[in-house]
Amino acid sequence: MKKNLNIADRCIRNVKVFNSYFKCFNDADVYIKEGKFLYIDKKKQNEIECREFVDGKGMYMVPGLIDIHMHIESSLVTSEAFCRYTVKNGLTTIVSEPHEIANVFGYKGIKAMMKSGENAPYDCYFAIPSNVPIMGSEFETAGARITTKEMLELKKEPQIKCLGEVMNFREIIQDNDSEVAGFIEEIHEVEPNYPLEGHCPALVDSDLAKYLYLGIGSDHCEHDLEEFKQRFENGMFVQLQDSTMKQEIIDFIIDNNLYEYFSFVTDDTFPDLLCERGHLNYLIKKAIAMGMKPEWAIYCSTYTPSRRMNLLDRGTIAPGKLADFILIDNPIDFNIYNTYKRGLCIYDINDVDDEREDYSYGLQFENSIKVKHLNADKFLIKVSGPDRIVKVRAMEVFENTNRTQEKIVEMPVENGVLKWEDSGCALTMVIERHGENGGIGYGFTTGCCLKTGAIATSYSHDSHNITLMGLNVEDMMIAVNRLIDINGGYVVVNNRDITAEMCLPIAGLLSKKSVKKAAIEFKNLRKAFNEQGYTHFNNVMNFSLLALTCINELRVTDKGLMDTINLKMVPLIME
Repeated sequence: MKKNLNIADRCIRNVKVFNSYFKCFNDADVYIKEGKFLYIDKKKQNEIECREFVDGKGMYMVPGLIDIHMHIESSLVTSEAFCRYTVKNGLTTIVSEPHEIANVFGYKGIKAMMKSGENAPYDCYFAIPSNVPIMGSEFETAGARITTKEMLELKKEPQIKCLGEVMNFREIIQDNDSEVAGFIEEIHEVEPNYPLEGHCPALVDSDLAKYLYLGIGSDHCEHDLEEFKQRFENGMFVQLQDSTMKQEIIDFIIDNNLYEYFSFVTDDTFPDLLCERGHLNYLIKKAIAMGMKPEWAIYCSTYTPSRRMNLLDRGTIAPGKLADFILIDNPIDFNIYNTYKRGLCIYDINDVDDEREDYSYGLQFENSIKVKHLNADKFLIKVSGPDRIVKVRAMEVFENTNRTQEKIVEMPVENGVLKWEDSGCALTMVIERHGENGGIGYGFTTGCCLKTGAIATSYSHDSHNITLMGLNVEDMMIAVNRLIDINGGYVVVNNRDITAEMCLPIAGLLSKKSVKKAAIEFKNLRKAFNEQGYTHFNNVMNFSLLALTCINELRVTDKGLMDTINLKMVPLIME
């Protein structure tokens, strides 16, 4: 049917409109028809009829914010709960990678996340989890496996927009038969420009070139300045998250006018920070405070991410593009008063937050902790031979990075048992919880980690077994057995008292509650971590990453200690 382009559905009058092409604001009236921008009228001559007029009150109109690399599971709530909350943060499009739930429930877990996302007030897109599990079964045990065939099936879904971060970055540049390698080979044949997202900390020089040669075109990881330079100069699309927004990096981007080649992303945002600071809107304000012009910060949160994901129908306020936008008081303070999706207001600053609690995915996604209570024998590390002092590998944790370094410490062996409780190191165990083999891996942690008591979680990137850390056996037993009883989450114990806990019954990863209620519980967790000496800048996340086998340098899995640089298991005791 022929459209009457002389009549608009709605007009937002008296606004200062961001132009993505000139990177400036213009006074204008904005006409919207059938969910798309029709006309940005700088002359205000009322050339087009309109059914409804809205007074913009002189506010600034900015395209809706777009986050193309994030994980909803990090907020510890369901897709629907996350999206209903973050309309206040100006989000109108996200691309989330559900590889956390995929490692527990596989293909059906991904579909559950997508189903929940269908109820979101804005576009909740997804990436195909590329490494489930990240490493082979000789390194760790996951609850599921995503095959090349399943990846190709997922690609057919309209909610899927890219391949998620390829985390086996050292393996993928070698000859290998991994599932993701099979997907990349097949996708190149039919869609050579399909977005393949990357994850390659510390990869440089020829190894980085090989990674890019495969078509994996982005990276969001922690890097020093030289590593960032290599990514930019080799045409990699850089995704800056909070932890990588360091002054020297921002200055480098500004000095070299690199705005076209990066976007801001959030990657992981826990619920307390989501409530206290915001989401992508927080990163925009942080970038401005670090010296970036507001126009460029907005551009790299709207236009550049939309182009990276081939979402060419949005990211700018122009005729024919989706009428996704926010109204803010000014570009510096960036206080959001309204969020519009396809021309309809989905958030007003006077709205009351959604306090609904039951966001369940169904009972089939609960009861995922398939482990019996642990007894004291499980905490004995037996060492053959005479009583003596032995050298033990430990993971040293540093305050401002998630990378660890191997540190050699000495511990006594008495009567065939390693005496670790007075060593100054925390015993760190990973316990297989998917009902596959019941394996337990042992390691030690030192540095700015736990100094008293014990902590346990089922949220352990990315295979999501149980990670347990403690300074004494009694507290560790209480923590892990309580975690099993509540079907997953986090438990913190000190002097035999539970000081904090958070129940995550959905896959051992997600709460059924709203973001605000999850945030209250999580804030108590963070407080308990701090009080018990875990001083890392993002301590709860750091603890959950101690089992992540794609971060340098030493990690612990249910199979034992892994040297993640050389891709091999190493013994705990050096003899």
